[in-house]
Amino acid sequence: MKVTIRKKQLLHGRSSVYLNFWPPIINPETGKLQRREYLEIYLIDKPKSEMDKYCNSKTMALAENLRARRQLDIQNHNYRFISNARKTGSFITYYYSISSVKQQSKSDNWAMSYKYLVSFCGHDLKFNDLDIKFCEDFAAYMLSGPAIGERKKQIRTNTAVSYYGKFRSILKQAFKEKLIEENLYELTDRIKEEETHRECFELEELQLLALTESKNPLLKRAALFSALTGLRYSDIETLKWKEVRGSVGKYFIQFFQEKKDCAETLPISEEACGLLGERRAPNDLVFEGMKYSQVKTFMVQWMAKAGIDRDVTFHGFRHTFATLQLELGTDIYTISKMLGHKNVKTTEIYTKVRDSRKREAAGRIKLGL
Repeated sequence: MKVTIRKKQLLHGRSSVYLNFWPPIINPETGKLQRREYLEIYLIDKPKSEMDKYCNSKTMALAENLRARRQLDIQNHNYRFISNARKTGSFITYYYSISSVKQQSKSDNWAMSYKYLVSFCGHDLKFNDLDIKFCEDFAAYMLSGPAIGERKKQIRTNTAVSYYGKFRSILKQAFKEKLIEENLYELTDRIKEEETHRECFELEELQLLALTESKNPLLKRAALFSALTGLRYSDIETLKWKEVRGSVGKYFIQFFQEKKDCAETLPISEEACGLLGERRAPNDLVFEGMKYSQVKTFMVQWMAKAGIDRDVTFHGFRHTFATLQLELGTDIYTISKMLGHKNVKTTEIYTKVRDSRKREAAGRIKLGL
């Protein structure tokens, strides 16, 4: 009897590690021959960072340890591992294998969500350790605002919302792949988002920015493109020329939206199309060379040169798109679709940002002073 390590390629740049038995063994539960045991541990197909390579090496070391144990189990005619294998798989390894691949943009939300989970429970969390209480305890931990980053700064509620939401999305995937018995995504509540002031630009300010030169014309074009389309930084960064389609007056983009994990079709204006530059090869990036590490400095310098004294992030251009569309009369359902929201209630937050009708109403009562 020989036990060997094998790999099976999955979606999203991952491979599942399993053991191959030859000749096949008889499963004591079903009475059927069984050639494979999936270990519920995963490799990153194209490791980009030292952390990716380190985790791959640890995964293979674990696989080799399990292979040796299985060899001994089979030689001793002990087949109890067949029924226990799925329950004792590493959820932490599974989480990292998904989060590291999903982190396609320079934003570190997926990486941080993984780090907060490990800070809460360590590296030994198994699939069969997951239940409603664990999820509720983790949510409470996130709401406590733990400070684990380099700056040791407590996180805000909405940051906890984002990180915990990623944890729940992986629970959903694990249930879909039959790695956990309960749909904990459905059985647990998301952390409620805290209302905040969403900084965005007036139309006149946006027009002023368009006329203001920047030391980084690439990021300037990308920012204005976001304001004219509502696209996120991550979607603009990964946009390819083959996704830009149509003809004069009917341009649109067909792209894969990273955050929603689905395909989208979005009409774009002639002005937005003009910001794309000269068309290149189909697989070339439209905004090639964008670096997230440059965004903060770019924004500060660009705002200062335009004379706009406010702390607005790159995401503020997406907020600007939604807010200006509302003020200019576009119905909220259409805006919701253009932003890629699954529920129109998500879009309703922009009605609280700046309501021109409230402004008009505020000036209707006059005292003649």
